[in-house]
Amino acid sequence: MQKPELVCPAGNLPALKTAVDHGADAVYMGLKDATNARNFAGLNFDIDTAREGIRYAHARHRRVLMAINTFPQAGEEKRWHQAVDMAADLGIDAVIMADMGLLDYAARTHPHLRRHLSVQGSATNYEAINLCRDLFGIERVVLPRVLTLAQVKHVIANTPVQVEVFGFGSLCVMVEGRCLLSSYATGESPNTAGVCSPAKAVRWQETANGTQARLSGILIDEYGQDEPAGHPTLCKGRFQVNNDIYYALEEPTSLNVLELLPELLRIGVSAIKVEGRQRSPAYVGEVTRTLRAAIDGATAGGPRFHVKPAWRQSLGKVSEGQQATLGAYSRPWK
Repeated sequence: MQKPELVCPAGNLPALKTAVDHGADAVYMGLKDATNARNFAGLNFDIDTAREGIRYAHARHRRVLMAINTFPQAGEEKRWHQAVDMAADLGIDAVIMADMGLLDYAARTHPHLRRHLSVQGSATNYEAINLCRDLFGIERVVLPRVLTLAQVKHVIANTPVQVEVFGFGSLCVMVEGRCLLSSYATGESPNTAGVCSPAKAVRWQETANGTQARLSGILIDEYGQDEPAGHPTLCKGRFQVNNDIYYALEEPTSLNVLELLPELLRIGVSAIKVEGRQRSPAYVGEVTRTLRAAIDGATAGGPRFHVKPAWRQSLGKVSEGQQATLGAYSRPWK
């Protein structure tokens, strides 16, 4: 079986180096602006750190992908075009894009720059993927996290485009980041401003009962004295519904495909992606090291492969809510 590429997040230069050092085949990063969907304060790359990161990765024969995966607004296309131009000038190995006009610009202006269709493009069937290949020359697609394993297999069997799937990290209850909840609360869309909970809208307040987290004044959650508190997002907040307080939209949990690795390899997945450019270098190191060992083991072991308890423990420590799920890949009720 062909070993899939392990693609890991690089929210900053230390995370990029950590991913490379711990076994990533490729890293993906973004610029310090709204052209990428993880536009958090303190994250991402300017031209100098991008150059250094690319040099570091290429010296170790690893690839660097640039996410330019938000959607330009009318009259503001130039900023996104400049990001594509910069990617080409820097020697980026591929750009990850969702907007059709931007894909067209990249194909016309930099035909030798490899193009990947972002998960934000929401291509869930092979007809859409093949159309993007015919029109824009995409060589890889990142599938949305809404397909079953059988559906992923069907897509792979009907397209020559490489297929990349998510293997670990946070899930999204929306259509891959197209979050109306966040837009309603903050006035900024994750698909144009690049972040679902802008730091300027987040407020923490200490009370007698613990710590309250608010987004644009909306109470998202309240944490006890010893309860760990994550960055507040509306979909993962606890709300009062019919006099009960619970995770009404989505309980914090992380996708974890360790037990599905043999099947992912068998159906021909080309790359396995780790979510988390907003996470720490320590997270990146832990996940990259563990998935590197697991993918190598699944490739070499075939039917004898088994998930080691140490791998589960390692990924469990960095999972949201310390819980794991197979997400849409496994739907036993169907």
